[in-house]
Order: sequence, then C-alpha cells, then structure tokens
Amino acid sequence: MKTQLLSTAVFSSSEIQIHYKRPLFDSMKWVTNALDANEILRQYIDPNIIDVKEHFYVMLLNNANRVLGISLISIGELRGTMVNIKEIFQLTLLTHADYVILAHLHPSGLLKPSDNDIEITEKIQYGLSLLDVTLLDHLIITSESFFSFANEGLL
Repeated sequence: MKTQLLSTAVFSSSEIQIHYKRPLFDSMKWVTNALDANEILRQYIDPNIIDVKEHFYVMLLNNANRVLGISLISIGELRGTMVNIKEIFQLTLLTHADYVILAHLHPSGLLKPSDNDIEITEKIQYGLSLLDVTLLDHLIITSESFFSFANEGLL
C-alpha cells in the first residue's frame, strides 16, 4: 500500500497548458521583404529605447507571410544581449510558424553585424531547419536605418 502511494506521488505532475490564439487573418500584417519587416517592427518597438540598450525580437509568420506575432526575447546592455534560443523555438512551435524573422537593436548606430550576431543567426537558422521552419531574415535596427542579413547574402 505504501509503495502504491509513493509511486503515485512520484509520477504526478503539474498540468501544462499552452495557449495561443491566432489573429484574424484579414487583420494580420503581410511581409514581402525586409523593408516591410522593418516597418512592422518599428510599429512594435518603442522609439525611445532604440538608442539605449540592445533588444532582441522574433517575428513569427505563417505560410502566407502573415505576421502571427512579435515577441521581445531579451533586453541587454549597450553592447549586447543574451538570446534565449529555446524561447524562440518554443514560440515558433506554439504559433505553428512557417517562417521566422529575427531583429535586434544596435544602440551604437552601427549597421554592421558582429561576429556574435552572425554566429547566433547561424545557430538559430540551423535549429529552425530541424523544425522545418525557414529563417527569412535577421534585421539590425538603428534609429536611422536597418541592415538585412538576407539582402546582404548572409542567409
């Protein structure tokens, strides 16, 4: 009797609930290129923080290139931020995204990707490919402009 109670206690666990409600299709913004993605992200990003600290975002799209959602992944310092790759994959699976666009802020104003920017992009691209999801782009956003990995042949 004690063994049965012990095993029940050991194997019980908390319930896991996952919630996501897709926006209405007609209200979803459409991305056809890096300029579209930049404009949509700038509507989401507070312009007062662009020159303060690095922020890292993920934009999730369906197979019709409609935006399913945008999420802030991390807030860092002036020169960098830690990216939680697991959270990107979790959001990708939760929303059933077919495509992903990454973006992060460069408060310095420099539009050149760092070695770390390139490395994290390659790592995320590889992980997404295992999920049959395509990384469309990675944007570096500054107050003045933006840089597109896809437009520059880095993807």
